[in-house]
Amino acid sequence: MREFVPPAARFVDLPAGFAMRRGGRLDGARIAYETVGRLGPGRDNAVLVLTGLSPDAHAASHPADTRPGWWEAMVGPGKPVDTDRWYVICLNSLGSCKGSTGPASPAPGTGEPYGPDFPELSMEDIADAAAHTVRALGVERLACVIGTSMGGMSALSLLARHPGLARGHINICGAARALPFSIAVRSLQREAIRCDPHWNHGRYDDASYPERGMFTARKLGMMTYRSAREWESRFDRARIAPGARAGDPPFGHEFQVEAYLEEHARRFARRFDPNSYLALSRCMDRFDLGESGGTTTDAALSRIQLEKALVIGVETDILFPPRQQRQIADGLAAGGADVTFLALDSLEGHDAFLIDTARFGTPIAKFLTVL
Repeated sequence: MREFVPPAARFVDLPAGFAMRRGGRLDGARIAYETVGRLGPGRDNAVLVLTGLSPDAHAASHPADTRPGWWEAMVGPGKPVDTDRWYVICLNSLGSCKGSTGPASPAPGTGEPYGPDFPELSMEDIADAAAHTVRALGVERLACVIGTSMGGMSALSLLARHPGLARGHINICGAARALPFSIAVRSLQREAIRCDPHWNHGRYDDASYPERGMFTARKLGMMTYRSAREWESRFDRARIAPGARAGDPPFGHEFQVEAYLEEHARRFARRFDPNSYLALSRCMDRFDLGESGGTTTDAALSRIQLEKALVIGVETDILFPPRQQRQIADGLAAGGADVTFLALDSLEGHDAFLIDTARFGTPIAKFLTVL
């Protein structure tokens, strides 16, 4: 149980006694962030990037950390999110394990990780922590907030709970509420972790770690992050070379797609805290923008105050299907925003915004050029 903090991460302290929506408070909590570009004299060129479940705040390379970021193709000088013009702030979500306070962080008083004692997390908590961070950095109004995947949820929550904080919004493969299929998948992911005997009700350590549960959870996730069309075109029914399977247990991996999932899971399993995974996953399931605002989802979207918005979905996305992005676009337009909606045809499914960046870059650059 440990944190994975990027070397160039900086931090904003949350207020003492930061109140969580579902009860409980945090003391000594912080949010990790990185910035690329320069804040203009009028402090009006800030773009906030809110991430999916697993990324850290290192969206793009910069002098303090020259490693490629998780959105390297999209953020930087001359790129779609052009840091010659925009001051880009990327946050690690509250509840994560990559610098912001979460279950893997030391709890005040004990110095031991919160583990399962971390207060119940909600998307509203993530949004409020993000809003506090933006203001602490001296930005009273964002030019744009960009949310990808889970970040599309937290972005909508931020915009609804903090009216006027941004004049533009780009929502990519996001949703205003969790759908039953997505809830079912994430429920199985959590079950895989909780049923690993090494999870030990959330009180594990590096020596006794729920690795197999994390493997299974990540494999389930990967199956929904991509599309069936991609799996077929990429792997078809290709087998693993017989020599590479020597010593495998009965019913071990036979197909290359199985080996791919195993390798992906192996790289992830010990690079993300299981309790953080559980907390973030569950708060995604519970999110409903309408319920949070005491109204319907469509009504809550129509109350969001924006000048312009770009909403992008992917036709092959089964986790956040494009009808959810259409709902966001229609709702924001009903509230008076100038909205562009796109449903892109990409093989890569939900993860297309990370992989098929050329297809996403053009509309994002066009939107930001006229913002």
